[in-house]
Amino acid sequence: MSADDPTPATGTARLSVVWFKRDLRLHDHDALVAAAARGPVLPLYVAEPDYWALPDTSYRQWAFLRGSLAELHDDIRARGGDLSVRIGTVSDVLAAIRDRHGPFDLHTHMETGNAWTYARDRAVGALCRATGTRWTEHRQFGVWRGANLSRDRWASRWDALMSEPIRPEPEAVDWVEVTPSGIPDASELGLEHDGIVSLQTPGRQAGLHLLDSFLTERGEPYQKAMSSPVTGETACSRLSPHLMAGTLSMREVYQATQARIAALDAVSRTERGRWPGALKSFVGRLHWHCHFMQKLEAEPEIEWLPMARAYEGLRPVPNDAARLTAFAVGATGYPFVDACMRYLRATGWINFRMRAMLMSFASYNLWLPWQMSGAVLARLFTDYEPGIHWPQSQMQAGETGINAVRIYSPVKQGHDQDPEGVFTRRWVPELAGLSGTALQEPWTLPDPPPDYPARIVDHQETARLAKTRIYELRRTDAARAEASAVFEKHGSRKPRRTRRQPPRDGRGVT
Repeated sequence: MSADDPTPATGTARLSVVWFKRDLRLHDHDALVAAAARGPVLPLYVAEPDYWALPDTSYRQWAFLRGSLAELHDDIRARGGDLSVRIGTVSDVLAAIRDRHGPFDLHTHMETGNAWTYARDRAVGALCRATGTRWTEHRQFGVWRGANLSRDRWASRWDALMSEPIRPEPEAVDWVEVTPSGIPDASELGLEHDGIVSLQTPGRQAGLHLLDSFLTERGEPYQKAMSSPVTGETACSRLSPHLMAGTLSMREVYQATQARIAALDAVSRTERGRWPGALKSFVGRLHWHCHFMQKLEAEPEIEWLPMARAYEGLRPVPNDAARLTAFAVGATGYPFVDACMRYLRATGWINFRMRAMLMSFASYNLWLPWQMSGAVLARLFTDYEPGIHWPQSQMQAGETGINAVRIYSPVKQGHDQDPEGVFTRRWVPELAGLSGTALQEPWTLPDPPPDYPARIVDHQETARLAKTRIYELRRTDAARAEASAVFEKHGSRKPRRTRRQPPRDGRGVT
């Protein structure tokens, strides 16, 4: 930070720095509300090049955050302030602010990120302790910290938190004057364009529009339509990148949904249509969003280690680089898998069932470690949320020790989810002239299309081999002994008859 950066705060009240992370909004923002009530506020965002050099981060993620950040920047400016955007390490930026302003309080939202952000926050915590800086982390999601936290009352705590009054934006904020700063573009962070073609519109206003259209127009067929990439594109909420960036708060999404449910209760059964079931299902996914984040919060090591350590090394590393590359670019010879990967590469989003199928195919049919295929998918997801992605990755790979082993047939999924073949032909144009069985199983043709790759493996044979390997390990004493401990720490507290069965589609807000 240069010497011409933020001028010293005036007055006697102690300065509060609001460090925006993935909470890019002014509404329902506990950190801002608390800071504004205490005195002058310096709003800060730090773009961290080391973070954007990680193997699970990407151009598309920054593009969405950058657009959301630009809208936040404009919102603060319209209220008489200015957002200080800096490039570097957070510890260095905070040290420079202290040199310029003297002691300050730090307010942020609690973050459940990857191992890098965890280490960064520990470094910031050490700096705060060394300098006597009071750092208050406000809860943003229904995620709790504490190594000995019990899961037994987690759902009721979540409900209580999400039912609290939404914090209104402070009417007046004593913004500290800062030197105007631009928002870095991707090249300044060392990021190159990654092939994204249609980035979802970033920013709070776009998020509010999506929330309203989902609750009043698009969401009625949600329960059934969310399973297919064809219908899920419009029937899913599409709020996941906004929850990732924090342009909307989980609490306001939950309360808007509950208000819509209450409004439906006042009309006739005929007028309600399929809405009650759709919105009940959506509320369940809001719960499960935080349920999976709680797993990573409770055990950060599951970003790279299986929850059940008996599975460590099941899929050796290094593994088959050719298979990983074919998976990453959508050239496996399985049309529906390739269509989903190409769609994801172009749009940054795909519905949850297809995410589960992709990880299943990589883990069982290609026998790739979920850490490797998971990194590929993480980079492609605009809505990448580490707390959801890594527990889900190893769950779909069968390495939690407690969840059902579910191997999706890439052929059956193609027939079921794209029965007319519209999606497959669009994203795999090499097969545009095929339909029916030939489209999803071109290897059955006497003369398969020459410009489409042969299938990389036999899906039936590899699925049988994968089941044998997984179940042989599951029957060992070590794996059985770990299962109860894993469930106690991470398991959903559902009725016993369904506890160990994950929802058929998995869970996540898409």
